[in-house]
Amino acid sequence: MEYILAFVVGGAICIVGQLLLDIFKLTPAHVMAIFVTLGAVLDGFGLYDKLIDFAGAGATVPITSFGHSLLHGAMHQAKEHGFVGIGIGIFELTSAGISAAILFAFIMALIFKPKG
Repeated sequence: MEYILAFVVGGAICIVGQLLLDIFKLTPAHVMAIFVTLGAVLDGFGLYDKLIDFAGAGATVPITSFGHSLLHGAMHQAKEHGFVGIGIGIFELTSAGISAAILFAFIMALIFKPKG
């Protein structure tokens, strides 16, 4: 049942993204910004953790989880270190993913000829 819930919730997030692209003619960058912001807002109200408990990977894999991780880490470290903790917390939970994305993009640029 966990796999079905993850598939349905992750798929629903993808459907919303596709609708934003097709109906509202938004660019992929706009959709990404909306989803990251939505994840942060839902985490601010304490709802994204409940969605993760319900859907598992269906809620942690999409880009909305990145916004959740940014805010979640910032709030956690802000409680410990004050204002400086916000900067520490933003990168605490997301640094591995950001570093991996940069590394793999660099490797792919070496292997393939990028356009532009």
